[in-house]
Amino acid sequence: MITVKLLGGTKRSFLSDSISIEKNIMTVSDLLVFLQNSVPKNMPAFDVQNILVAINGVDSSALQGNETSLKDGDTVSIIPIVHGGNKTRIDLGILGYNAEVVRLGKTGTDPIQLLESLRTGFPDVIIQGVKSKYVLNVKHARRIIEISLAASRSGVMLSNKIETDILMRFACSRQISEAISKVGLQTDNDSILIMIGKKSLIGKLVAEINPMLKPVIPFPDNTNFIKKEFKITKKELDCIISKEPLEDLLAEKSAVLLH
Repeated sequence: MITVKLLGGTKRSFLSDSISIEKNIMTVSDLLVFLQNSVPKNMPAFDVQNILVAINGVDSSALQGNETSLKDGDTVSIIPIVHGGNKTRIDLGILGYNAEVVRLGKTGTDPIQLLESLRTGFPDVIIQGVKSKYVLNVKHARRIIEISLAASRSGVMLSNKIETDILMRFACSRQISEAISKVGLQTDNDSILIMIGKKSLIGKLVAEINPMLKPVIPFPDNTNFIKKEFKITKKELDCIISKEPLEDLLAEKSAVLLH
């Protein structure tokens, strides 16, 4: 049996937060088709375009994407990219942690001071900011956060603080100073704010900075900037057999960083 957990707005199509499927072998693609065909009459259609799929806590894009095989006993989490219809917040579930990302627009407020103020006001929430042009898309952000959380669990972080580890992995750098100067917050840049902690606390934090928020979706196309910044060639990308080679390469560069 495969257990499907429906998070956020994905529940609306089924009026349930969990579905059990007796089929023992199927792919993620098969599962999504099955769910689309299982929506009760007069209920909203099941949107497969704006979701992330995690198998036993691991993003399917880090496996074989929609071709990932599911087996008996697997737990599949369906996570909406757009949380509650609000495009300024994206709710992620990563390795059992609650995480959200929002996008901060350019502001007259010093972003470093803002970040420190938020950390002081919400000490139980892990908070980090990254220049938005260094984030390829939402799945890229999710994979970097997942790598850092996994490193934290295994005791192999690049820094003694997980928020610093996250920054270094977005920068693909082993040097904290380089990571800060490259991808750290700056006044004249939009930024992606990453928050990990209790949902209620993150909700209060987001409410506090709501006037500064911009829509996260659609995400800006940072492809050319990122390829140039990290000196990624077409030849490198052509060697990767994947539907999302640039995202996979960035995740690989972030994962293999060593002290």
